[in-house]
Amino acid sequence: MAEKNGRKILVAVDESDESGYALSWCLNNLSNSNDTLVLIYAVQPRPVYTAIDSTGYLFTADIIANMEILSNQVAQSVIDKAKKICSEFDDQITVEPMVETGDPRDVICEMADKLKVDFLVLGSHGYGTIKRAFLGSVSNHCAHKVKCPVLIVKKPKSNDAHH
Repeated sequence: MAEKNGRKILVAVDESDESGYALSWCLNNLSNSNDTLVLIYAVQPRPVYTAIDSTGYLFTADIIANMEILSNQVAQSVIDKAKKICSEFDDQITVEPMVETGDPRDVICEMADKLKVDFLVLGSHGYGTIKRAFLGSVSNHCAHKVKCPVLIVKKPKSNDAHH
């Protein structure tokens, strides 16, 4: 099969509407059929639980295994939804899904550099100053850390859609 001469675009995906909007925006405005879209989903590492936590709740092996299964199901669901968005837009575009474990800020930046992507596309959750201070901004972190151009796509508020 002939090698494509398109760009490699890394698109960070998660469970949010903002993520889906950013992917759709990328498909409509940035990518073309020669490009490869690498869809990355970062699974937060599973906390290490002691047998009994501070509330006295007992974490059995079954509960921990079920938490792992649920995490994997969420990851697969996010990737499936993103792949569906891509195929509905252009079934010729190459999509490479990836699921990595770690802090999304670190995972996305590391993969952008490791894969030598041409662009990184992220959705903006639009957190306010206080919430961003506590939760951190993945998009802000990546914009300052990666070597490639970063496109942060902000989903319009529903009352802004007509402007």
